Amino acid sequence: MTTNVHPSLAAARQARERFRAGACRPTAGLAPGMTQANLIALPRDWAWDFLLYAQRNPQACPVLEVSDPGDWRTPMAEDADLRTDLPRYRLWRNGALTGEINDARACWEEHPDLVPFLIGCSFTFENALFEAGIEVRHITDNTNVPMYRTTLPCRPAGRLQGDVVVSMRPLPASQVAKASTITARYPGVHGAPIHVGDPQALGIVDLDRPDFGDRVRLEPGEMPVFWACGVTPQAAVMASNVPFALTHAPGHMFITDVPDSRYHV
Repeated sequence: MTTNVHPSLAAARQARERFRAGACRPTAGLAPGMTQANLIALPRDWAWDFLLYAQRNPQACPVLEVSDPGDWRTPMAEDADLRTDLPRYRLWRNGALTGEINDARACWEEHPDLVPFLIGCSFTFENALFEAGIEVRHITDNTNVPMYRTTLPCRPAGRLQGDVVVSMRPLPASQVAKASTITARYPGVHGAPIHVGDPQALGIVDLDRPDFGDRVRLEPGEMPVFWACGVTPQAAVMASNVPFALTHAPGHMFITDVPDSRYHV
């Protein structure tokens, strides 16, 4: 590694190297200033349906990059390998989760025409929240972000349908407007919140029981703030009985070589 590499870029590359070697942890707070991405890889036969699904649901499924069928490389990270450089992957067969793995090379052997999609992740804008003096609770507590399935339907496309998944960050009421303004400047990584306050308006019954990730503290005077989440494609895999899919495990993202400033508008 050259000596003049920016510290954030060096941190991104070091994180990928650790994951390639078998390390596993949620990626929130790692390599601040660098873009993080969700992954979904589908056989070529399903790739067009998903591309259309993402185009129709851009806040929940903002596409950052699509690789060619069978290609596990990406221009978003030099020398990266999408088969090994995420901390944890999920395997799906006929819409059901069948396991989690730390190395996905066998998936490309089984399905040599896999098309990987990198989807924007809200972890990307968390550094901007920090710099504005806004606490991100799951990073403070060293846990995974809580994520919830909602009853908000996505627009269907081809054979795909499903509901929006959201991530939640508790904030004091006095900081909600500032957080909304900051994150709205990052439309490529989910943008502004889609809901603030009563979780039942989204069909969420119990904030203490997230569908993915970990519970976080909600202190007196704080409000739950919900952003669209890149786990939404996994909800579509489940709802649509997709024959085969490979995704990231929720909260375990692909850390790219792209500065988060690229997605600030």
